[in-house]
Amino acid sequence: MICTIDRHPSEDSPRLGAMTLHPLPESVGIARRWFRKFIAPYDPACSVDDCVLMISELVTNAIVYGWSEDPWVVRVEWFREGTSLRVDVHNPGFPAGVLLRCPDADDAHGRGLLLVDSIAESWHSGPSCFGGTVVSFVVADAWGAD
Repeated sequence: MICTIDRHPSEDSPRLGAMTLHPLPESVGIARRWFRKFIAPYDPACSVDDCVLMISELVTNAIVYGWSEDPWVVRVEWFREGTSLRVDVHNPGFPAGVLLRCPDADDAHGRGLLLVDSIAESWHSGPSCFGGTVVSFVVADAWGAD
């Protein structure tokens, strides 16, 4: 199996779910499908398609740019923070390597973070609590006020 799903969050935690993926190209599609399946019961008001697109871009970047001498994984976690949804994508790469590029029109790559920047309320990158890098995005008003 190339992924592990944690779909049973703690009652005391804002985390809604997590998945651990092997750094393989097919993991991108798996991340899209599993996120869509496990976010559905929470009935978000935001565009799940937009979230899936951003997850796809960040998991792709994690696979392409993450690296470790030891076997490694990509970890995706999603959280409810008030009315917002936050998604974190962790990989063992170096945090300073995350850059928002401005590709030329004929460049084949380099638009992933531009998409995230244009869709998400906010995004950031930094050191991961698991070691390596985390890139996160926030979607505001993903749920109504309680």
